[in-house]
Amino acid sequence: MKRKTLQSIVQFLVKHLTRTEFIGIENVPVSGGVIIAINHISHIDTAVMFVNPRRPDITALVTTKYLSNPFVKWFTITAEGIWIDRDIADFTAIRKASEALASGQALGIAPEGTRSKNAQLQRGKPGTIMLAMKSGIPIVPVGITGTEDALKKLSHLHRPHIVVRFGEPIILPTFEPGHRSEELKRWTEILMQRIAELLPESYRGVYAEAVENKK
Repeated sequence: MKRKTLQSIVQFLVKHLTRTEFIGIENVPVSGGVIIAINHISHIDTAVMFVNPRRPDITALVTTKYLSNPFVKWFTITAEGIWIDRDIADFTAIRKASEALASGQALGIAPEGTRSKNAQLQRGKPGTIMLAMKSGIPIVPVGITGTEDALKKLSHLHRPHIVVRFGEPIILPTFEPGHRSEELKRWTEILMQRIAELLPESYRGVYAEAVENKK
């Protein structure tokens, strides 16, 4: 099966089996390299982002631990995703991601590095900011809700309500020499807080207090 065929099938399923809203999609540039940074609460997050109405060219970083799952493996390969081993410094994956961004593609990343098992935000890791810094690419924060129990609802013949909310792009400044580590950490926290702001309070996890303190 070709990527476009898979995309058409997923689009049909999302449209007819779920009530999915893409809010603030205008915040995503229509062309050019961009990182789409999402909270990760379900295996189907990638499928939903795969059929976003703004950037059909989107690819994504997918952890190699899913290679043991036949369906996820097949889906990722067919969708032309990029495998990344999160247990090591996977330079091959970073190179492929950088090449995709340089070619003008949209790239989906979960800054948490893994799926949250309770649908609440976990601490972000600096890889997303590092990639954006090296590529000179904007980051669009995204908050997803409703996918965490979507499969369960579908199994009971209920249409899950999925909301994908896009925030304003983050443009990183030039990091000062000698302060790279501190800046990576600071901007990772800024990115994660921006994602948290796009989510209901019950999804904000470790960033709930930071969002409240900004009000």
